Amino acid sequence: MIRLRDSITINVPVDQVWTWLNALPTHYRQWHPAHVTCRYEHGDHLEVGAVLYVEEILHDRLHRLRLRATHVVSGRALHYRGRGFTGAFLLEPANGSTSFTAELAFGTRLKVLGVILDSVLRRVLGRRLAELQSHMYEEGVNLKRLVETERREGLP
Repeated sequence: MIRLRDSITINVPVDQVWTWLNALPTHYRQWHPAHVTCRYEHGDHLEVGAVLYVEEILHDRLHRLRLRATHVVSGRALHYRGRGFTGAFLLEPANGSTSFTAELAFGTRLKVLGVILDSVLRRVLGRRLAELQSHMYEEGVNLKRLVETERREGLP
């Protein structure tokens, strides 16, 4: 498996970050300049089985994704699956702040064959993986700015 991960500390409590993520369709476009649209196709909040339809520009190309929530711990974790990848948003309390981690995983889980295939994928997707990692970093920085600003301004 190829795994990408990024973490940032956000200076608000976990419940405020979770509330922001739970209303993702409202915030999606302001979260990152590459984000185009986001809506619930199934459900209306982060729960197992909820499906978010998102569009974003990655690698100079519009991607249309359906993200199905596969495991949710309210206020702490959202695990999701898309076509060909899995991801997660993890929130951990840290002295009144939140440690926010985003994860993405691609590839195969097969032992020997997986190592070979993932090696080929890394070479083929090298620049794209670097761009995805950068995108994840930017999302973390933007999330921090947006949620902390809402807190300072007393916005819901």
